[in-house]
Amino acid sequence: MIKTENTPIAEQELSTEEKILAAARSVFTKKGMSGARMQDIADEAGINKALLHYYFRSKEKLFDRIFEEASNKMFSILNSIIADEKLSVREKIKDLIENYINMAIANPYIPAFVMGEANQNPDFIKEYLIKKISVHKQLIAHFQEAISLGEIKPTNPVQLFMNVMSLAVFPFIVRPIFQAGFGVTDEQFNALMEQRKKHLVEFIMAAIKP
Repeated sequence: MIKTENTPIAEQELSTEEKILAAARSVFTKKGMSGARMQDIADEAGINKALLHYYFRSKEKLFDRIFEEASNKMFSILNSIIADEKLSVREKIKDLIENYINMAIANPYIPAFVMGEANQNPDFIKEYLIKKISVHKQLIAHFQEAISLGEIKPTNPVQLFMNVMSLAVFPFIVRPIFQAGFGVTDEQFNALMEQRKKHLVEFIMAAIKP
Protein backbone atom coordinates (compact mmCIF):
# COMPACT_ATOMS: atom_id res chain seq x y z
CA MET A 1 0.00 0.00 0.00
CA ILE A 2 1.28 3.49 -0.88
CA LYS A 3 1.18 5.78 2.10
CA THR A 4 -0.54 9.12 1.58
CA GLU A 5 -1.62 11.89 3.86
CA ASN A 6 -5.16 10.50 3.71
CA THR A 7 -4.17 6.93 4.61
CA PRO A 8 -4.93 6.19 8.28
CA ILE A 9 -1.86 5.20 10.29
CA ALA A 10 -3.58 2.05 11.59
CA GLU A 11 -4.30 0.95 8.01
CA GLN A 12 -0.70 1.60 6.97
CA GLU A 13 0.62 -0.46 9.88
CA LEU A 14 -1.86 -3.27 9.23
CA SER A 15 -0.68 -3.47 5.64
CA THR A 16 2.96 -3.73 6.72
CA GLU A 17 2.15 -6.33 9.35
CA GLU A 18 0.19 -8.39 6.82
CA LYS A 19 3.18 -8.32 4.46
CA ILE A 20 5.46 -9.51 7.26
CA LEU A 21 3.11 -12.33 8.27
CA ALA A 22 2.71 -13.48 4.66
CA ALA A 23 6.48 -13.45 4.21
CA ALA A 24 7.01 -15.30 7.49
CA ARG A 25 4.54 -18.02 6.48
CA SER A 26 6.45 -18.53 3.24
CA VAL A 27 9.93 -18.54 4.80
CA PHE A 28 9.02 -20.70 7.81
CA THR A 29 7.27 -23.21 5.56
CA LYS A 30 10.34 -23.50 3.32
CA LYS A 31 13.07 -23.38 5.97
CA GLY A 32 11.44 -24.13 9.31
CA MET A 33 12.09 -22.28 12.54
CA SER A 34 15.75 -23.29 12.79
CA GLY A 35 16.65 -22.51 9.17
CA ALA A 36 14.83 -19.19 8.79
CA ARG A 37 16.54 -15.84 9.37
CA MET A 38 14.94 -12.50 10.06
CA GLN A 39 16.78 -11.11 7.03
CA ASP A 40 15.12 -13.77 4.86
CA ILE A 41 11.71 -12.66 6.10
CA ALA A 42 12.51 -8.97 5.63
CA ASP A 43 13.68 -9.63 2.06
CA GLU A 44 10.55 -11.67 1.31
CA ALA A 45 8.35 -8.87 2.68
CA GLY A 46 10.25 -6.19 0.77
CA ILE A 47 11.14 -4.21 3.88
CA ASN A 48 14.32 -3.52 5.82
CA LYS A 49 15.33 -5.58 8.83
CA ALA A 50 14.96 -2.66 11.23
CA LEU A 51 11.29 -2.27 10.31
CA LEU A 52 10.76 -6.00 10.75
CA HIS A 53 12.23 -5.81 14.27
CA TYR A 54 9.95 -2.87 15.02
CA TYR A 55 6.93 -5.13 14.51
CA PHE A 56 8.42 -8.37 15.85
CA ARG A 57 11.35 -8.17 18.26
CA SER A 58 12.63 -11.66 17.56
CA LYS A 59 12.31 -14.58 15.19
CA GLU A 60 10.86 -16.64 18.03
CA LYS A 61 8.01 -14.18 18.62
CA LEU A 62 7.21 -14.08 14.92
CA PHE A 63 7.32 -17.87 14.68
CA ASP A 64 5.02 -18.20 17.68
CA ARG A 65 2.53 -15.88 15.98
CA ILE A 66 2.60 -17.88 12.73
CA PHE A 67 2.46 -21.26 14.42
CA GLU A 68 -0.37 -20.18 16.72
CA GLU A 69 -2.31 -18.92 13.71
CA ALA A 70 -1.72 -22.13 11.76
CA SER A 71 -2.50 -24.52 14.59
CA ASN A 72 -5.65 -22.64 15.56
CA LYS A 73 -6.97 -22.96 12.02
CA MET A 74 -6.09 -26.65 11.98
CA PHE A 75 -7.24 -27.75 15.42
CA SER A 76 -10.04 -25.44 16.55
CA ILE A 77 -12.54 -26.78 14.02
CA LEU A 78 -11.44 -30.38 14.54
CA ASN A 79 -11.75 -30.08 18.32
CA SER A 80 -15.22 -28.55 18.06
CA ILE A 81 -16.41 -31.41 15.83
CA ILE A 82 -14.98 -34.07 18.12
CA ALA A 83 -16.51 -32.44 21.21
CA ASP A 84 -20.00 -32.13 19.67
CA GLU A 85 -22.05 -34.75 21.52
CA LYS A 86 -24.98 -34.32 19.12
CA LEU A 87 -23.04 -35.82 16.21
CA SER A 88 -22.92 -39.54 15.52
CA VAL A 89 -19.60 -41.26 14.80
CA ARG A 90 -20.36 -41.27 11.08
CA GLU A 91 -21.26 -37.58 11.15
CA LYS A 92 -18.05 -36.77 13.01
CA ILE A 93 -15.93 -38.67 10.50
CA LYS A 94 -17.65 -36.90 7.60
CA ASP A 95 -17.28 -33.46 9.20
CA LEU A 96 -13.63 -34.07 10.15
CA ILE A 97 -12.72 -35.02 6.59
CA GLU A 98 -14.66 -32.22 4.91
CA ASN A 99 -13.55 -29.48 7.30
CA TYR A 100 -9.89 -30.50 7.26
CA ILE A 101 -9.77 -30.55 3.46
CA ASN A 102 -11.59 -27.21 3.29
CA MET A 103 -9.07 -25.71 5.72
CA ALA A 104 -6.09 -27.10 3.79
CA ILE A 105 -7.40 -25.83 0.45
CA ALA A 106 -7.92 -22.35 1.92
CA ASN A 107 -4.57 -22.39 3.77
CA PRO A 108 -2.21 -24.53 1.66
CA TYR A 109 0.89 -23.65 3.70
CA ILE A 110 -0.45 -25.08 6.97
CA PRO A 111 -0.08 -28.88 6.53
CA ALA A 112 3.55 -28.75 5.36
CA PHE A 113 4.42 -26.05 7.90
CA VAL A 114 3.02 -27.91 10.91
CA MET A 115 4.39 -31.29 9.79
CA GLY A 116 7.79 -29.77 9.07
CA GLU A 117 8.03 -28.37 12.56
CA ALA A 118 6.79 -31.67 14.00
CA ASN A 119 9.81 -33.37 12.42
CA GLN A 120 12.35 -30.67 13.29
CA ASN A 121 11.14 -29.80 16.80
CA PRO A 122 9.29 -32.85 18.19
CA ASP A 123 9.55 -31.75 21.83
CA PHE A 124 8.04 -28.34 21.08
CA ILE A 125 5.26 -29.91 19.04
CA LYS A 126 4.50 -32.46 21.75
CA GLU A 127 4.11 -29.79 24.43
CA TYR A 128 2.08 -27.57 22.12
CA LEU A 129 -0.29 -30.27 20.93
CA ILE A 130 -1.03 -31.43 24.46
CA LYS A 131 -2.64 -28.02 24.93
CA LYS A 132 -4.39 -27.96 21.55
CA ILE A 133 -5.70 -31.49 21.08
CA SER A 134 -7.77 -31.76 24.20
CA VAL A 135 -10.59 -34.04 23.05
CA HIS A 136 -8.94 -36.79 20.99
CA LYS A 137 -9.53 -39.33 23.77
CA GLN A 138 -13.21 -38.42 23.63
CA LEU A 139 -13.31 -39.38 19.95
CA ILE A 140 -11.58 -42.70 20.64
CA ALA A 141 -14.16 -43.40 23.35
CA HIS A 142 -16.95 -42.54 20.92
CA PHE A 143 -15.48 -44.98 18.39
CA GLN A 144 -15.34 -47.69 21.06
CA GLU A 145 -18.96 -47.05 22.04
CA ALA A 146 -20.11 -47.26 18.41
CA ILE A 147 -18.26 -50.56 18.02
CA SER A 148 -19.85 -52.02 21.16
CA LEU A 149 -23.31 -50.98 19.93
CA GLY A 150 -22.69 -52.58 16.55
CA GLU A 151 -22.94 -49.25 14.71
CA ILE A 152 -19.55 -49.73 13.05
CA LYS A 153 -17.37 -52.75 12.34
CA PRO A 154 -15.10 -53.92 15.18
CA THR A 155 -11.71 -52.31 14.67
CA ASN A 156 -8.92 -50.69 16.62
CA PRO A 157 -10.31 -47.19 17.33
CA VAL A 158 -6.83 -45.65 17.29
CA GLN A 159 -6.19 -47.16 13.86
CA LEU A 160 -9.52 -45.80 12.67
CA PHE A 161 -8.62 -42.29 13.83
CA MET A 162 -5.20 -42.58 12.17
CA ASN A 163 -6.78 -43.77 8.92
CA VAL A 164 -9.27 -40.90 8.81
CA MET A 165 -6.70 -38.19 9.49
CA SER A 166 -3.82 -39.60 7.44
CA LEU A 167 -5.97 -40.11 4.35
CA ALA A 168 -7.14 -36.50 4.61
CA VAL A 169 -3.72 -35.01 5.43
CA PHE A 170 -1.37 -36.97 3.16
CA PRO A 171 -2.26 -35.42 -0.23
CA PHE A 172 -1.44 -31.96 1.11
CA ILE A 173 1.90 -33.08 2.56
CA VAL A 174 3.04 -34.56 -0.76
CA ARG A 175 1.37 -31.87 -2.85
CA PRO A 176 4.58 -30.52 -4.48
CA ILE A 177 5.69 -34.02 -5.49
CA PHE A 178 2.25 -34.95 -6.78
CA GLN A 179 1.83 -31.75 -8.79
CA ALA A 180 5.31 -32.01 -10.31
CA GLY A 181 4.99 -35.71 -11.11
CA PHE A 182 1.56 -35.50 -12.70
CA GLY A 183 1.76 -31.98 -14.12
CA VAL A 184 -1.18 -30.83 -12.02
CA THR A 185 -1.88 -27.11 -11.62
CA ASP A 186 -3.04 -25.52 -8.36
CA GLU A 187 -6.57 -25.25 -9.74
CA GLN A 188 -6.58 -28.90 -10.78
CA PHE A 189 -5.20 -30.01 -7.41
CA ASN A 190 -7.89 -28.08 -5.54
CA ALA A 191 -10.56 -29.60 -7.79
CA LEU A 192 -9.21 -33.07 -6.98
CA MET A 193 -9.34 -32.29 -3.27
CA GLU A 194 -12.95 -31.12 -3.58
CA GLN A 195 -13.74 -34.48 -5.19
CA ARG A 196 -11.70 -36.25 -2.53
CA LYS A 197 -14.03 -35.10 0.24
CA LYS A 198 -16.87 -37.21 -1.15
CA HIS A 199 -14.59 -40.07 -2.22
CA LEU A 200 -12.85 -40.34 1.15
CA VAL A 201 -16.07 -40.19 3.16
CA GLU A 202 -17.54 -42.99 1.04
CA PHE A 203 -14.32 -45.02 1.37
CA ILE A 204 -14.23 -44.77 5.18
CA MET A 205 -17.96 -45.43 5.55
CA ALA A 206 -17.64 -48.60 3.47
CA ALA A 207 -14.64 -49.70 5.56
CA ILE A 208 -16.46 -49.35 8.90
CA LYS A 209 -19.82 -50.73 7.78
CA PRO A 210 -20.78 -53.55 10.20
